[in-house]
Amino acid sequence: MEINSLASQPIDASNLPLESLAGNKQVSESDKIAQASRAFEAVLLRQILSETQRPVFPSKYVGNSTTDGIYRDEVVNQLADSISKSGSFGLARSLARELQRQSGSAKTNE
Repeated sequence: MEINSLASQPIDASNLPLESLAGNKQVSESDKIAQASRAFEAVLLRQILSETQRPVFPSKYVGNSTTDGIYRDEVVNQLADSISKSGSFGLARSLARELQRQSGSAKTNE
């Protein structure tokens, strides 16, 4: 009976916390760049979507309680993560491409 070690299994970078990517030897450099770019895109989308949730005019129909604020923040966070993971916004792809290009040129200049 042959048992494969867990260390040889490929790791999905999207399941790792961002803080642990840089030091992880089992994740390729391109996966690290792609995941960091996606996380940046999600932060930017959160900023944009949060601004769209602010009411322009005061209204009695828009809830302003703490619970409503928490709910809106959670919806914005989930929406930003979903958009970023789908790749439909495109910023993460462009950023990753540019970072990989710069990373490759930095290696050839050394």
